[in-house]
Amino acid sequence: MQKYLYIILLSALTLACGSGTRNNNEGKRMLTVTIEPQRYFLDQIVGNAFAINTLVPPGSSPETYEPAPSVMVDMAKSDIYFMVGDLGFENAWSKRLAENNPNVAIVNCSEGIERMEGYDHSHDQEHDHAHDHDHHHGDITAHVHAHSGVDPHVWSSPRVVKVLVRNMLEAVVKLDPDNEETFRTNFDTLSVKIERTDSLIRDLLKDAPSKSFIIYHPALGYFARDYGLHQISIEFEGKSPSPSQIKEIVDVARKEKINTIFIERGFDTKNASVIAQEIGAEVFEIDPLRYEWDEELLRIAAILAHKANEYLR
Repeated sequence: MQKYLYIILLSALTLACGSGTRNNNEGKRMLTVTIEPQRYFLDQIVGNAFAINTLVPPGSSPETYEPAPSVMVDMAKSDIYFMVGDLGFENAWSKRLAENNPNVAIVNCSEGIERMEGYDHSHDQEHDHAHDHDHHHGDITAHVHAHSGVDPHVWSSPRVVKVLVRNMLEAVVKLDPDNEETFRTNFDTLSVKIERTDSLIRDLLKDAPSKSFIIYHPALGYFARDYGLHQISIEFEGKSPSPSQIKEIVDVARKEKINTIFIERGFDTKNASVIAQEIGAEVFEIDPLRYEWDEELLRIAAILAHKANEYLR
C-alpha cells in the first residue's frame, strides 16, 4: 500500500513540472534563480507567466561556480534575481549586478530562515557519540569542531523551504500584482505538496535502521536536523580528507553502525568507496541540486529506510 502511495504522490507532484529548458519563452519577462530546486518552486508559483533562468547548470557546484559573462548578461535582463542567500559566489556577484543593473530586484530567499552554523568543520575523535546517541540526533556538530561558516543548503528541509517559497511568492506578487490571485492559489497548492512530502519523509524514516549517515559533501544539514538524523561529512573544509581523518570517520561509523554513504553527483567516489569497504556500507549517488526537489528528498529518505528498491528514480 505504501509503495503505491509513493507512486501516486510522485505523479501528482510532477504533473506541472518540467526539468528541461522552457519552450515558448519569447516575449516573456525573465526571472533568474541560482539553482534548479529554486526553479522548481518558482515554476509551481508562476506557471507560464515568466521565463525562468537558472544560473548554476546541472553537475556544477554552486559553492565554487563563477558565472560566465554571457550568464551575467542574461541576469541583467531579469526583473528579479532570486539568490539562495549564502552560497559562495552569490554575494559578490549580486553586488556587481546591483551596481551595474539597478533595475534588477535582488531577493534573498533565505530571509527569515534561521541558518545553521558550523558548516566548515573537522572531526572530533574524542567525543564518544555512541554513549550519547539520542542527544545528538540532528546535531551536525557531533564529532566536529564548529567553525563560523553558515550552512547554505536551506532547501534540503521541507520545513525550511516553507519560508523560502513564501519569500519567492511575495516578490513575484509585488512584481506582477495583476496575477496575485493566481500566484497565491498556486502557492497554496505548492504548500500542500511540501507538507505531503514532509509527511512521507517522516513516515519513511520511522523504519530507518540507523539515524546516522555519511556524506561526502555536507549538503543535508537541515534535512538531518529536522528529521533527527546525524550527518557525518567526509570532506574536510572543502578538501579531501587525510588518511587520519578517514580513520576517524571509519571509527565513528563502526560505533554508530552506519551502513549508508551518500555522494553527490559530480564528486569523486574514491574516498567514499574506501570507507564503504572498511565498514561494509553501500554508496548511493544523490543529487540535492536536482530540479525534482521533492522526488530527490523522498529518494534519500527511502535509501535511509532501506526501501530504495520501492522508490527507484
